[in-house]
Amino acid sequence: MPDLHTLLLFCAAALALILIPGPAVLYIVARSLHQGRQAGIVSALGVLTGGLLHVGAAAVGISALVLSSALLFSAVKLLGAAYLIYLGVRTLLAKPQDVEAPLAEPRRLSQIYWQGALVNALNPKTALFFFAFLPQFVHPGHGPVALQTLIFGFTFLLLACVSDSSYALLAGSLSRRLQGNTVLARRQKYLTGGVYLALGVGTLAVGHSAP
Repeated sequence: MPDLHTLLLFCAAALALILIPGPAVLYIVARSLHQGRQAGIVSALGVLTGGLLHVGAAAVGISALVLSSALLFSAVKLLGAAYLIYLGVRTLLAKPQDVEAPLAEPRRLSQIYWQGALVNALNPKTALFFFAFLPQFVHPGHGPVALQTLIFGFTFLLLACVSDSSYALLAGSLSRRLQGNTVLARRQKYLTGGVYLALGVGTLAVGHSAP
């Protein structure tokens, strides 16, 4: 089992990422705007379901790495931190663009749910993120690696679901003001890039200083 200190650090780092609107949030906001809050909540649950697949894959994959080679596991952690730093640099250097929610055609709630699940399940960036982020907080000496990964993964998904649902509920009053706001888009670029860089450096330090 992960200790309380590591779990709290993970929650803080996860929230820093979750609270930044990404493609999944834009999808949820679009559904909420076009078909109401219920559709937004259902889409958020679909995204959560798709994330479960990545958590399971991470638990199996990370456990296999630990069993096969401690050196390889350390290398994956280093590459994961480097990937987060790369995302930060790329985001900071990217040209600012208007961020708009995609057009959402009316669909049944069941279709919205499964579309959200499929979009997240088939997103290779989500899988890469889990393999880059979660291993930084996993320590073989703290118990079964698969169990630790599942705990971190479910914690991340729970926090993300609460955040996504909040976006769905607030979309009607907030997102119309945010869509097409170029000033916000530029500021968000620096915020997002800074968070990625901080997490890349911070999780690298956590992963190699903690016992």
